[in-house]
Amino acid sequence: MDEDLPQPKPDDVVAALVKQDLDRLSVGELDARIDALEAELARTRAKRDGASAFRSAADALFKR
Repeated sequence: MDEDLPQPKPDDVVAALVKQDLDRLSVGELDARIDALEAELARTRAKRDGASAFRSAADALFKR
């Protein structure tokens, strides 16, 4: 293995999602999966944006 590349964690949810066989899912199940993934993306982006805003505020507070 290439030690320079990050290795997935054993509990890496994204890695588990990528490995799932989509051939067995119906169109309805695929639509539900897409909806769930889009909702998770929105939640993750909101968390990232909040963390970025917090960091910016902290940087401004402690800026010399």
